[in-house]
Amino acid sequence: MHLTLDPVPFSAPDAELLRDAQQAELHVRYGSGDHEPGEPPTADNVPFFLVARTSDGTAVGCGGLRPLPDGGLEVKRMYVVPELRGRGIATAILRRIEREALASGCSELLLETGTEQPDAMRFYEREGYHRIPAFGAYAGEEHSVCYARRLD
Repeated sequence: MHLTLDPVPFSAPDAELLRDAQQAELHVRYGSGDHEPGEPPTADNVPFFLVARTSDGTAVGCGGLRPLPDGGLEVKRMYVVPELRGRGIATAILRRIEREALASGCSELLLETGTEQPDAMRFYEREGYHRIPAFGAYAGEEHSVCYARRLD
């Protein structure tokens, strides 16, 4: 499948639609809309965001980077539409995010997923991420599962 990975503003319409779909899926998995601790990602705190598009321009996935207070970077809002999962889209998005992190001088990328997302946990582990103690706002949260990967 031919994809383009387009950096876009966090507030771009396609980015918002994909994030809304992701949040709706998470609401079902966790049984509520309150499943993410800490400050919500916004256009002000996610300076790098991209949308994956098929050759006809259809937005099918997204992901971004949010700076952490200690100078690190966190992957935020990774998502691929359910009907196209398993086709390498998430891997392409993640690799592009990692390249951006490296280009900014980051040598270790962090992320958080949750206990009700075993598919995401398998994906990150397959892509070279290892579990770490919960960091930042995720510390002490029963549903948070955190990962890291050295990029250098």
